[in-house]
Amino acid sequence: MREMPSIAPIWTQMTPASTSGFRLLPGRLDLDAQQGLLDEVMARVAVAPFVRQVTPGGKPMSVAMTSFGALGWTTDLAGYRYERRHPATGAPWPDIPAALLDLWAELADPRTPPDACLVNFYNAEARMSLHQDRDEADFGFPVLSVSLGDTAVFRIGGTRRGDPTRSVRLASGDVCLLAGDARLIHHGVDRILPGSSRLIPGGGRINLTVRRAEPG
Repeated sequence: MREMPSIAPIWTQMTPASTSGFRLLPGRLDLDAQQGLLDEVMARVAVAPFVRQVTPGGKPMSVAMTSFGALGWTTDLAGYRYERRHPATGAPWPDIPAALLDLWAELADPRTPPDACLVNFYNAEARMSLHQDRDEADFGFPVLSVSLGDTAVFRIGGTRRGDPTRSVRLASGDVCLLAGDARLIHHGVDRILPGSSRLIPGGGRINLTVRRAEPG
């Protein structure tokens, strides 16, 4: 496993299981930056639309998803995996917006670029159950998350499913990093808070998670 670069945290949230490496940067993107990134995202969604995928057990996800970059995360009856083409259109995924590449180089890894950006849209009813991000080849690369739109109640635990959990609110413009010991913590979204942001017309939350899926 590759060694992570040393990055001095702006703010570090320790999980109940004393797992270090979860970093939250509140308000990292100002309103102009949020709007600019949202415009870039929606231009790409126009050619790679959100899809409600199903789990390997056949249950539809409440979150609608798409991806940017060389690889996109996919779930269906065949399992969880990364694919090079959109499951509905069959077209390659759009490129990752430059603003996200810049954040990755600054906060995650300046030497190896990301090859995937998962884009999740949460409406008022959407949730994400506790899970680990384990479909990548090398867990030495972090997962960088950017929130746009309505605030999410984000739950974090430890590396074991039964570890205690706590909640953190992620507002529009917040950036967080799962790195080091926190790379494999369980995390999820309990709910969003409708009306907490005016950024996305009609409401909702977009979460962008930038990652390296293939070996560096």
